[in-house]
Amino acid sequence: LHDCLSTQFGGEPTSYTRFSIARQMDGDNSHVEMKLSADDEEGGETGRPEHLHASMAPPRRIGRHLCFLVVTAVLLLLIGFLIGYLSYRGRMQKTSRCLDASGKCEMTPTTSYLMDDDETEEEEIPGPRVFYWPQLRDLLSEKLSAGHLQDNLRQRAIKYSFEAGQSEDENIANYIHDQFTSFLLDKVWNDEHYIKLQVKGSTNNTVSILEDGKEELLESPDAYVAYSKSGSVTGKPVYVNYGRKADFQKIQKPGVSLNNTIIIFRAGKITLAEKVANAQEAGAVGALMYLDPSDYENTDTLVPFGHAHLGTGDPFTPGFPSFNHTQFPPVASSGLPRIAVQTISSKAVGKLFSKMHGEECILEWKGGVVGCKVTVNSTSKLTVKLTVNNVMVDRKILNIFGAIKGFEEPDRYVVIGAQRDSWGPGAAKAGVGTAILLELARVISDMVKKDGYKPRRSIIFASWSAGEYGAVGATEWLEGYSATLHAKVFTYINLDAAVLGYNDMKISASPLLYTLLERTMKGVKDPAKYSETLYDRVGSDWVKSVVPLGLDNAAFPFLAYSGIPVVSFGFCNKDKEYPFLGTTQDTVENLKMTDNLYALMRAAAEVAGQIALRLTHDHELFLDFERYGDELLAFQEKFLSYDRDVRALGLTLNWLFFARGDFQRAIDALRGDIANSDRENKIIRRALNDRIMKVEYDFLSPYLSPKDSPFRHIFFGKGSHTLQSLLENLHLLRTSRDSVDVNMLKEQLALATWTIKGAANALVGDIWDTDNEF
Repeated sequence: LHDCLSTQFGGEPTSYTRFSIARQMDGDNSHVEMKLSADDEEGGETGRPEHLHASMAPPRRIGRHLCFLVVTAVLLLLIGFLIGYLSYRGRMQKTSRCLDASGKCEMTPTTSYLMDDDETEEEEIPGPRVFYWPQLRDLLSEKLSAGHLQDNLRQRAIKYSFEAGQSEDENIANYIHDQFTSFLLDKVWNDEHYIKLQVKGSTNNTVSILEDGKEELLESPDAYVAYSKSGSVTGKPVYVNYGRKADFQKIQKPGVSLNNTIIIFRAGKITLAEKVANAQEAGAVGALMYLDPSDYENTDTLVPFGHAHLGTGDPFTPGFPSFNHTQFPPVASSGLPRIAVQTISSKAVGKLFSKMHGEECILEWKGGVVGCKVTVNSTSKLTVKLTVNNVMVDRKILNIFGAIKGFEEPDRYVVIGAQRDSWGPGAAKAGVGTAILLELARVISDMVKKDGYKPRRSIIFASWSAGEYGAVGATEWLEGYSATLHAKVFTYINLDAAVLGYNDMKISASPLLYTLLERTMKGVKDPAKYSETLYDRVGSDWVKSVVPLGLDNAAFPFLAYSGIPVVSFGFCNKDKEYPFLGTTQDTVENLKMTDNLYALMRAAAEVAGQIALRLTHDHELFLDFERYGDELLAFQEKFLSYDRDVRALGLTLNWLFFARGDFQRAIDALRGDIANSDRENKIIRRALNDRIMKVEYDFLSPYLSPKDSPFRHIFFGKGSHTLQSLLENLHLLRTSRDSVDVNMLKEQLALATWTIKGAANALVGDIWDTDNEF
């Protein structure tokens, strides 16, 4: 440039450089290439003069040509740079608007260009219609119909029972299959399982009072508890509030034995199976549960159905699927109770209390039954006799599926599911979820078939059977396809019992879905106050009120067994439980007493629909992998207070803390990889999404057998491998040092450390990017 300028102003160039300007094509980007080559000072090519100056035109003319070439090249470079910069800046602005939900962003496949080596022109491949997220969200809201939900729920209005594997369950399964087909879903199919269920025998179970050699029938209800031990047992009655471990600890004073007793507890707080397990551990021979009027209004004579299996799925094929073509040796789940269990009415409990004449209940244990007693007095001969006549049966159950296939990654899918069966009418327990499932299948299929939405990933709609017996249908499906589902299903949305009240919301979810759930609630109107959103209802601290998933939630095995992120939500009244759940009075008529029932159902459907659509719409999976860093940090803060106690044993918590640090660095690395990646490159995008969707699965402890310890998740599972169990053991170092098994504590620390370390290594990506130095 100096030579050019000097020539322009009359000077002679001091040297010469050749520029060759060539237009080249590279993928979808054309650019100008400048080739610079210094002339050979000692000689040139054959037939050319020794020095170019010898054959050059006059200097002023040559300089002018050179200047034009230089200026042209610089201008082309500047133009190319500005085009590239403006294009990149536009994409980044569009991305930021998408992330804060304040504007539109392109989240459908962008137009690509295909170019062979010898092609000189760009060929544009037409892409699908662009659906920006706000447009998609509004389209879903516009199509959801409270009228359709009402029609779907009406299917439960004329039937008394939908017991798993029986004719009514199969009839509604066929109806759902036909509905899925009429919605033009891409694929509709059934999944058969042959399972063992325990059902009521030929005569009702009985509860009697024995006193002074006389037997008085207390109650003989129609309801029963599945998987109870059959036979007759007799024992002294003892009331233990809700049957929680803390309740048993209050009553088990030194010298007080609960051996050979029949425990009475009220429903609520924890599952029936957990109450039964606590009673069995305390030495009881039987257990009775009732609906207390202080928690469940207008239920004096109602007796609920329940199951006592401390687990999910068919308890006679634990850890493996119940397909007809497989043969396994006889085996039973360790979660099956070894004591007799029955449910009774609060009216019967009141009559029993009136005959006990023993120690009165402490204030916090008193419910709505008058005359609460803990047990009989020391001289009383009163006992309770419980007779259970339940029998085992083999049943075939059907899970019904419908799928909308993704256009970019059909082998990655979100599953939306609901329990179909019920003991009794099951309007709230199964009817609401099934109605929402059918409406979402209709609406989303319509958006795809008629409006042109092309989801990147697939959506599967699932109707489960035998949910009443402990999510049997869902668990058997997970066990049957365990080798593939964790690598393909990236979210499960549970619709069960979505409306049990109207004042409050009950939310259970994996931390990976907190951010998406919050964004979703900000975009759904509150049916009680239409000027506000559901987010306004729950408030900014809603995460603190998230309810841990229990065994009674069908989402639990997805999370704790298969390592799949889940969300389960619904409307409820925190101060009062829905009184009719699991009883013969769970009817559509009773459910309709809930204010704004169909508006609440529609809002629940909109939340589920938005989550499913957002997860199949965006380039990047909307799973907040950074949340688990916060969860680990919260546990570290709890563990830290026991650091001195652990050191007294010659151990250290540092390795556990280092593993947490590794996981945080892995989060930072993945965040950096996403920020620096080409979002239009499908291969790179898929690899990054696979790393995101595996986060949940990597928190399943790899050191346990799924058969012996199916719920391996260290945050949400059940067993000594969980972080919560480790925390409880550390607490015992202070309260009951002699009861702590130091070797077990060492193993807990080691396995937790290496599970977290393994999750960190998986999140980093390639094996050469991992760092195993603590």
